[in-house]
Amino acid sequence: IFLGSFRMPYDEIKLMILEVDEEQLTESMIQNLVKHLPEQQQLNALAHFKNEYRNLSEPEQFGVVMSSVKRLRPRLNAILFKLQFEEQVNNIKPDIMAVSAACEEIRKSKSFSKLLELVLLMGNYMNAGSRNAQTYGFNLSSLCKLKDTKSVDQRTTLLHFLGGVCEGKYPEVLRFTEDLQHVDKASKVSAENLEKNLKQMEKQLQQLEKDLETFPPAEDMHDKFVTKIFAAYAKEVYLKLAKMYENMEKLYEDLMEYFVIDSKKVAMEEFFTDLNNFRTMFMQAVKENVKRREAEEKQRRAKLAKEKAEKEKLERQQKKKRLLEMNTEGDETGVMDSLLEALQSGAAFRDRRKRTPRPKVMAFVDPRLSLSPVSQRPVLKACNHGNR
Repeated sequence: IFLGSFRMPYDEIKLMILEVDEEQLTESMIQNLVKHLPEQQQLNALAHFKNEYRNLSEPEQFGVVMSSVKRLRPRLNAILFKLQFEEQVNNIKPDIMAVSAACEEIRKSKSFSKLLELVLLMGNYMNAGSRNAQTYGFNLSSLCKLKDTKSVDQRTTLLHFLGGVCEGKYPEVLRFTEDLQHVDKASKVSAENLEKNLKQMEKQLQQLEKDLETFPPAEDMHDKFVTKIFAAYAKEVYLKLAKMYENMEKLYEDLMEYFVIDSKKVAMEEFFTDLNNFRTMFMQAVKENVKRREAEEKQRRAKLAKEKAEKEKLERQQKKKRLLEMNTEGDETGVMDSLLEALQSGAAFRDRRKRTPRPKVMAFVDPRLSLSPVSQRPVLKACNHGNR
C-alpha cells in the first residue's frame, strides 16, 4: 500500500531524494519513507541482489534501489527538517512577539496603571474598619472577582460601578483595553510548548550540522544534498529566534517582579489569561452600562411624554368647561373674555359636530319686475271730503 501510493518508478523517487527536489517531495512523502524504510543493514544486504532485480518482490526492489543512496536515513531526516522549517518558525516567532509586546504594553500603559489605582481605592473604601483596610496592593488575579460583588438589587456589579466611574470621571482609563491589544494573543501562548519547540529546532539543527560534517563526498552527479541543504540559513534564523526568546523571558520576569508575582507559581498563560478575561469583562460591563442608560433615558422620555399628554388633556377639559359655563353667566365682560380665550386656544372648534348644510331655496323672479332702491309707497288718491 505504501509503495503503491507513489505511482512512479523507484528510480525517479531516488533521483528526487538525491536532488532534494522540494517541488515534488512533500512532507507526508518523506515521513512515510522514514517510517517504512528498512534499517541500513537490511539495505546493505539487499544491495547484493541487484542482479536478480526482476525476480524480487516490489518491497525488495524498492530496497535495492534505495540501497545505493549514501546515508539515506540522515538524508531524509534533513530533508524533512528543511520542509518543516518555515512552519516551525511561523509557529514560534509570532508567539514570542505576542508575549513580548504584551509585557511592554502592560508595563507602559498609564491608563491600566490608573485603573489599578482606582481598584485599590475602591477596595480600601469597602474594607474600611477591617483588617484589610489601607492595603498597599492586591493580586491581579482578583480583578476578575469584581463581577462577583453585586448590588442589593442584584442588577449591577462592582465591575459595572468601576466602569461607570471611569466613564464619568476618568474617561482616559477606558483606553487601557486598547493599550493591551496583544494580551489576547499572549493568553493563548503556552510557555512550555514554546520552549519545547525551540529546543526541538535546536536539536534538529545540531544533528544536521553533525551529519554534514561526516557526510561522504558525492559519487553521483545528481547528488546535491550538501549544496542544497540549508544549515547556514537555518542556524541564522534559529539564533535570531533564540535571542528573541531570551528577550521575551527577561521582559516577563521584569513584569512579574514589577507586580510582585512569583513566576514559579503563576504560569505565563495563566497570568495573561486572567488579564485578558478581565479586559473582556470590563468592555462588556461598559457596554451594559451604556445599554442600561439608554433604557433609563427611554423610560424617562416616555414618562415625560405621558405626563405632558395628561396635562394637555386636563387643560383642554378645563378650557372646554369654561367655554360651556360662559353661556350661563350674565356678565358680558366675562363672557367675552371666555369666548376670546376659547377662540385663541382652538377649544371652541374642537369636537364640533359637522352640520348638515341646509337646502338652498331657489327664488323665481319675474324678469319683467324691477326693484327700486326707494321704498314704494301706496299712491293716495285725492278725495273730496266735502262730498262726504
